[in-house]
Amino acid sequence: MSVSTIRRFLFEGLDIRGAVVHLGDCWQQMQAGRDYQPTVAQLLGETAAVTALIAGQLKQPGRLTLQLRGNGPIQLLVMDCNELLQMRGMARSNPVVLPAPVAELLGAAQGGQLMMSLDTPDARRPYQSYVPMVGDSIAAIFEHYLEQSEQQPSRLFAIAGPQAAVCLFLQKMPPPGDTVPAGHKADNHDPDGWNRISQLAATVKPTELLELDAETLLGRLFHEEIEARGIRIYEPQTVVYHCPEDRAKVADMIRGLGRADAETILAQHGEILIRDDICNRDYHFSAEDVAALFAASAADKLH
Repeated sequence: MSVSTIRRFLFEGLDIRGAVVHLGDCWQQMQAGRDYQPTVAQLLGETAAVTALIAGQLKQPGRLTLQLRGNGPIQLLVMDCNELLQMRGMARSNPVVLPAPVAELLGAAQGGQLMMSLDTPDARRPYQSYVPMVGDSIAAIFEHYLEQSEQQPSRLFAIAGPQAAVCLFLQKMPPPGDTVPAGHKADNHDPDGWNRISQLAATVKPTELLELDAETLLGRLFHEEIEARGIRIYEPQTVVYHCPEDRAKVADMIRGLGRADAETILAQHGEILIRDDICNRDYHFSAEDVAALFAASAADKLH
């Protein structure tokens, strides 16, 4: 399985930066045991690639969560990723999802929304923002979101298959007067730079995104620009799938129910079953497990 990475780049002499996100092993692990239908998997994979892109810009500890929620055949796409680029995600959909326009699949016309949540250690509560789902693809939806949130022209191209989820991102840097590295305020001496790079990027083929490494992809798309000015490609950031088992946290949830409610559930079902949807894992607690939990809690209180 290929390693999952983010490769950021900067066009020398132009005020344009970007990134190539390629999720290989991370994306394959996220799908394992899920049996997603191809249409669902593609949209979830594209969302995963974009989530990694945005989370890769976190400058402090925090957890970014992106949710696309609506009333279409796909009710939920959710991804979260921390500043260490440890990510996880899931989709919830009807049993059968046929290919259709993204807006229809996600129920955009029926109140569908994109929500971004950022939870940081020093915040009392997560910062949340909601925006309408505008666009005919996952890439278009997030391109619109990024342009609105960062107030800079942006282009985003995304695709996902069984083996990889990939996105190519371009963004115009702030205008002169903001903090921009010397030599990168291209609008001063190359007014057509953004338009030219955007048009070249729009020629990218899905197979190129899925199959080429970042250096080869950029060289193929922007060969003449790189020959004329050069491009700076930064060291890769590694992205990993991270969904560790946390039985202790689930045990705390059961303690929070209280002994009486826990014993009622045991009487009805013979066990307490906690489903962790995002990590695709079930936690089973028998009557003996529950008795031990509350016995330990009572002992702790005595001390």
